[in-house]
Amino acid sequence: MRLTAGAYDIVWPVVFERHTRAMELRRSHPACAASVRGLRPECLDRFQDDVEAVLDDLLHNAKVPIRNLEGWIARRINAATVDAHRRRRGARGALQRPRLPQWLGRALGGDPWLTRLAVELLTWVGVPTTAGSGLWPLGAWAELRLRVTGDPSAGEPAVGAEVETVLRAMRQSAVWYANFVERPLGRKEIPVTAAHRPAAGADDGTLLPPGRTDSDDDAYLHALADAAVRAIEGRLGRGEDPADAVRSVVGRVFTGGTGTEELDRVPGTAPAPDERVAALLADPAVVDRITGTVLAILGPPAE
Repeated sequence: MRLTAGAYDIVWPVVFERHTRAMELRRSHPACAASVRGLRPECLDRFQDDVEAVLDDLLHNAKVPIRNLEGWIARRINAATVDAHRRRRGARGALQRPRLPQWLGRALGGDPWLTRLAVELLTWVGVPTTAGSGLWPLGAWAELRLRVTGDPSAGEPAVGAEVETVLRAMRQSAVWYANFVERPLGRKEIPVTAAHRPAAGADDGTLLPPGRTDSDDDAYLHALADAAVRAIEGRLGRGEDPADAVRSVVGRVFTGGTGTEELDRVPGTAPAPDERVAALLADPAVVDRITGTVLAILGPPAE
């Protein structure tokens, strides 16, 4: 423990100065590049992941006395962080090194932007977080599209439509899509905020709690619903029964919180989310209603 603590004190300043600062400047985050204290939450998470990777590399590979430890660490930062990043992506079920399969390039007609977007999408599904309240970073991709195509006319709605085009092409290989898109998407860490309790007696038996007044909480629920619909769509594409898909996906997605959404509630004053969702899904009428809603959202299957 003393060795690890001492190594950590040496590693983190080297990682920040020789790796993180340059990365944050490339991301146009000058405040994050100024100091560790200025790192945004998501940037701090990346920094801590990198420090952990470099620390692990040091403790496992420093087999002989090292005269210049900081220099030794600096030379190995890139390899250590890249290797750890790929292992984390693999653990989430994403491709460790996202590349465009030939069949997908053909399905997209070889279009330079759509094929680039497909690789960006494969990269994004392996990132643990979501794009705020949305599933895809459409704003960043709209800026990328402008740089790649030089076309200033396409904004986020147009890029969103292009994402759907890429996803339809990916679903042509149902097993591949389930393994490398649907699975890592289902493991993303949905942002969770403290929820506000609805007024007494406001429970009307619907799946999504009514009476939410906090916009962040609404965004969290919308993100959950979007993830659930996409997961159900993937299962339907593989021929699964709609009601069975709804029970399985909704039962997992809406009971997968970290507990922070209940921190503002007095313990024992309301059913736990797991209990409430399980009770609702045990009612065939509720399952039928949810199934009908999801099918209406997805529309008729493609011929």
